[in-house]
Amino acid sequence: MPRLVAALALAGVMSSAAAQDAPLSAQESDPRVMGWMQGFPPPPDRLITQPDAVYFSFPRLRWSVCHLRQFLPTVQLGRGLGAPVPLDTLPPVAFAEMRAAIDALTFRPIGAEEDMTWAASLDANYTDGIAILHRGRVVYERYSGCLAEDGQHAAMSMTKSVTGLLAEILVVEGALDDTALVVDIIPEIAGSAFADATVRQVMDMTTGVAFSEDYADPDADIWRYSAAASPFPKPEGHTGPDGYWEYLMQVRPEGAHGEAFHYRTINSDMLGWIIARTAQRSVADLASERLWRRMGAEQDAYMAVDGRGVPFAGGGLSLGLRDLARLGLVMLDGGEIAGTRLFPAEVVARIRAGGDPARFSGYPTLPNGSYTSQWWVFHNDHGAFAARGVHGQTIYVDPTAEMVVVRFASFPQAQNALIDPTSLPAFQAVAEFLMAQD
Repeated sequence: MPRLVAALALAGVMSSAAAQDAPLSAQESDPRVMGWMQGFPPPPDRLITQPDAVYFSFPRLRWSVCHLRQFLPTVQLGRGLGAPVPLDTLPPVAFAEMRAAIDALTFRPIGAEEDMTWAASLDANYTDGIAILHRGRVVYERYSGCLAEDGQHAAMSMTKSVTGLLAEILVVEGALDDTALVVDIIPEIAGSAFADATVRQVMDMTTGVAFSEDYADPDADIWRYSAAASPFPKPEGHTGPDGYWEYLMQVRPEGAHGEAFHYRTINSDMLGWIIARTAQRSVADLASERLWRRMGAEQDAYMAVDGRGVPFAGGGLSLGLRDLARLGLVMLDGGEIAGTRLFPAEVVARIRAGGDPARFSGYPTLPNGSYTSQWWVFHNDHGAFAARGVHGQTIYVDPTAEMVVVRFASFPQAQNALIDPTSLPAFQAVAEFLMAQD
């Protein structure tokens, strides 16, 4: 059967393997240079197809991240019929001058012996689109690779942060009790290790559940999850679960709930089920109602679904760069955009406060970090926090600098630990530059 990469948020085994052998540069692997899917029909060696997740191997992923709808069934996350909320942008001359100044900024990557310019970092990180907002105004914007200003790009695990934000909204508004046991909300989960976890433990990924995401192991849980989540007909003889939720019903325990942070995508899909049962609408519909419509998005987004139409709450979202920027502004401004309040300010305050750093380990590029409500919190001098996804997807919010950086990328390898040494000091350099403009 096709190996749907069920956890797109954690996908990349094939791209990671390919990247071990000196991957093509950003310029060499640009989809336009490679000629992927160009022609009517494209030449056989330039055709990207679904079977066996070939579409998500590097360098094909550099085209595929902007075209997931051609490989997977999706559900629309509608923006409604109203006019989009305009993003304030510097006047053209000032914008060009600012972009040139930012491109020329230098910083020292973690562990490096030489400085790098911001402009050079974009190619180093295989950036497809990036925007910087300062005090609510767009001061920098670039597109490359497969992405144009009217295009959409896979958000990967930033989807988790949208899911977590929806859950935190429901908690603050009193619709969801984060101290409740999962089984009290989802009785069908009674036979699963999730049953006696609290909602908060699911939100913060401190559940004690067994789940192996070792892509090199053909017997790892991730592949059974992949088989369950595949939207395509199950092969003859398939006896496993069908869909995300059926898989969650058979998860076994491993360790105690609440002891430590374990980044496992199944927590996000469990949270998606909790949200859907509580709100009586899917994660996609609730995100449309509470976020996209209210923040004045300029494009519909979409989410990949399993064979039963359940949105992939852990990594299935694709959206436009400017709408990612709008979401970042909402988080920077405590739940508001352009004078419209989407949700109580307490929601963002709780996320910014972070989780328990004592439970957080194993992330050397985030030495003081924590995780809460599916958001990463840095606990640095600027109080930064972020939504993050494999291959370089980022919403980076710096409250001290009043700055938001949003980025779509298609880095050859999945792990953010490989891109952080360049990205994090680059973001800090821009923040300090913008603060000095006063």
